[in-house]
Amino acid sequence: MKLEVEIQKQVGEFTLSAALSAQEGVTGLLGASGSGKSMTLRCIAGILRPDRGRIVLNGRVLYDSAQRINLPPQQRRVGYLFQNYALFPNMTVEQNIACGLPRRLDRQQRRQAVAGMVAKMRLTGLEGRRPHQLSGGQQQRVALARILVGQPELLLLDEPFSALDSYLREQLLTELREQLREFPGPALLVTHSRDEAYELCSRLAILEEGTLTACRDTRAVFAQPGTRAAAVLTGCKNITPARKAGEHLIEAPGWGVRLTCAQPVEEGLTAVAIRAHYFGGNIAENAFPVAFVEEIEEPFAWIFKFRYAGQAPEEPPLWWRVSKGSRPQPLPPALGIAPADVLPLYG
Repeated sequence: MKLEVEIQKQVGEFTLSAALSAQEGVTGLLGASGSGKSMTLRCIAGILRPDRGRIVLNGRVLYDSAQRINLPPQQRRVGYLFQNYALFPNMTVEQNIACGLPRRLDRQQRRQAVAGMVAKMRLTGLEGRRPHQLSGGQQQRVALARILVGQPELLLLDEPFSALDSYLREQLLTELREQLREFPGPALLVTHSRDEAYELCSRLAILEEGTLTACRDTRAVFAQPGTRAAAVLTGCKNITPARKAGEHLIEAPGWGVRLTCAQPVEEGLTAVAIRAHYFGGNIAENAFPVAFVEEIEEPFAWIFKFRYAGQAPEEPPLWWRVSKGSRPQPLPPALGIAPADVLPLYG
């Protein structure tokens, strides 16, 4: 099963330009608020009409501006899980699930389909309850059951954990991960949480100001983000403008250092990034004197903010994150970075 998307849409001064190819498994759309993540899903679902482009699902053309094809949502076989689940408050669990069935089924077929989905989603005993009588996890399972009962070829998940507290989010992450493993087709997950993206998605696409970059393996994106937007969205705290100074050498004028990089430095380098946990007082490579300016205690880690000796005054301090039990005493006079952990950025 395969989804292919290449669309553009203009809304006021905002332009969405999305090119995406997704197969079985979960593909994440990671981006800041207002970057076009939800708009992309709505275009795929048929809720919004792109200005131009093409959307193809398993060989079926859902939208093609050149051929003037634009299937309505009910003909696309796409399941859309909204942020608030969008359950009907005046309907029972059974009735909500039945809303996802095609009208062509007779009464007996509908009853069998709903009963099967109730059992599959562990909702037995809750059939007569209304949404306000359910927990957050139960509401999510009902919403998924309503989608899955119609046997969609594609799942669209629009920030399903955005309104939940951290405890409930962890519970539902585990449940959703199990449910997605059983889905045979592609699924797109919109999120601004790097943790959700890392845990749920096998592939990841970055959305920056309406432009969706090519999908890559999720762990590869975190290991080598490649662009400033990807570095920021995956949680990198230390980023500065940089230029190529040699085949494996990066100059960061704002930090006042030259860094050896394990991978060859390409033309077009614009910045360099170092994750906060990559520094070490016992790393000899790329080691430079530092002055610590602030300590921040987190529940399970320490953050030490520091400045390089030759750092420009206008540059913000760098971050070094150390697990709670590994705090060095005393703090080291210099910090180093392994060349493999120096991340060149090109856009």
